[in-house]
Amino acid sequence: MQGLDWLSLFVRWFHVIAGVAWIGASFYFIWLDNSLRTPPEWKQKKGIKGDLWAIHGGGFYEVAKYAYGPEAMPTTLHWFKWEAYTTWLSGFALLIIVYYFGASAYLIDPSVNALTPLSAILSGLGVIFGGLAIYELACRSPLAKSPKAFAIFLITLLCFTSWLTSTLFSGRGAYIHVGALVGTIMVANVFLNIMPNQRKMVAAVANKGDIDPAWGASAKLRSVHNNYLTLPLLFIMISNHYPMTYQHPQNWLVLIAIMALSAWIRHFFNLKHQHVKKPSILITGAIGMLLLAIWVSMPVAAPSAEATADEDKKESSATVRTDADNEVAALVEKHCTSCHASEPTDDIFKVAPLGVKFDNWADIKRYAPQIYQRAAVTKDMPFLNKTGMTEEERQAIASWYQQR
Repeated sequence: MQGLDWLSLFVRWFHVIAGVAWIGASFYFIWLDNSLRTPPEWKQKKGIKGDLWAIHGGGFYEVAKYAYGPEAMPTTLHWFKWEAYTTWLSGFALLIIVYYFGASAYLIDPSVNALTPLSAILSGLGVIFGGLAIYELACRSPLAKSPKAFAIFLITLLCFTSWLTSTLFSGRGAYIHVGALVGTIMVANVFLNIMPNQRKMVAAVANKGDIDPAWGASAKLRSVHNNYLTLPLLFIMISNHYPMTYQHPQNWLVLIAIMALSAWIRHFFNLKHQHVKKPSILITGAIGMLLLAIWVSMPVAAPSAEATADEDKKESSATVRTDADNEVAALVEKHCTSCHASEPTDDIFKVAPLGVKFDNWADIKRYAPQIYQRAAVTKDMPFLNKTGMTEEERQAIASWYQQR
């Protein structure tokens, strides 16, 4: 268990580093392309289509974009692809480590859909790669020739995926699979379109052949798609820290709203790079976020105490609980349920952290590995040991888990 935690740490760390490099490069090149200006005539005679000057790190930089290509192919040509590939590979590895190895705890919520771990994992893979196939087919269809029509299609696809995953998985599991689909679409844009078209352009310039304008147009279109998807993806990457979003009864609508508003705000910066300033976009985006926060913060009906008690009775009658089971159930109620419940009573946590709830014995059994790891091994729970769990109580949890 601890080995898996260390693996998760290093993969997550690497994923963040790779993601920073990829998204940073994406932002930079969209800014660069939007910031190019018509060069002086002598540069145009050399085949330069646009240029700009910049200063950074104590030096001046001159950047030029050629309409066709350089007179001779340079010895060293820098490609930007591994940032994308390593981000996706590490992200998919993290998905497997956290959500597929821990499917019963983090991916499956019996109150949403009582899937088996295998069926949940297969459903998740189907969402990711099925969604990618639909997107790729649309990109290769006449629909891609109309930016507005394609935008409507992409919004519809993401809305449907958000709703579908919310009916299949836990809130966390739903959000992470929408994020996995978005990330897979983005890396597929690089692997299946941008890189092949750039290789065609390099070969054409090296052989003094003609460049098909469709190559560059298609690659740029995919880059723009990626650019607008970055802020929604970044939110999903951090969303597991904010259960008030994915634990909301209409969590899929919350996700859609955040993705739409963040893409709208990104649109402001893309226009700004072209010296088109529309502060109304930022204002409406901020108002939208405020209204969303108010809506999400409104009280929602929690399961009644009677319903929770009935559920516990059903579970108790279905299985015989040992004395150790009863002791652990009492310890969890004493030390954990003030935070980890449908209706927390803690003065800080008003929503169950990470969506983990111990409302009944079935929940406690489902999260048994996590309870053991956090209470008896790392001993970082209860949070700051606010409830004063003793070493003897931690040992009781450890003995119970090891004898299961």
